[in-house]
Amino acid sequence: MSSLTHFDVQGQAHMVDVAAKPATHRVAVATGRIEMRAETLALIASGSAKKGDVLGIARIAGIQAAKKTSDLIPLCHPLAITRVAVDLALSEAGDATPHVRCTATVETVGPTGVEMEALTAVQIALLTVYDMCKAVDRGMTVTGVHVVEKHGGKSGSWTAAPAA
Repeated sequence: MSSLTHFDVQGQAHMVDVAAKPATHRVAVATGRIEMRAETLALIASGSAKKGDVLGIARIAGIQAAKKTSDLIPLCHPLAITRVAVDLALSEAGDATPHVRCTATVETVGPTGVEMEALTAVQIALLTVYDMCKAVDRGMTVTGVHVVEKHGGKSGSWTAAPAA
């Protein structure tokens, strides 16, 4: 296992120097979900939530979040993101736990990856769903946010093991 890169030899936090790393095409995909009551999911599906198009606004929030990641996470590099796609899907009627699933794909050509941007996009999109629906369901739970795959850079490609 390699050492933590955001600490110098004295144990002080620092921003990793990526100047010598080659620019490569990098992609990260993250996912997560927000669980809710069936009535809340039905409200989102019908498009009749009081604050408007929940999924459309959450999608835009996720895209904005990916672009602002370095403003939110202190040691993240500001990146020239070339693509952000945020997809939100409603669970099926027979699912045990009603939910909205969010998947974010972020791409760049640069010296460092976009995993943090993909994770931030998912979190903020799901928090936006919470914000827009909290008047009817304060018990919603954001869960399972994780990177499912990344490509590019020195370490190449990685895919998460399938959920058990």
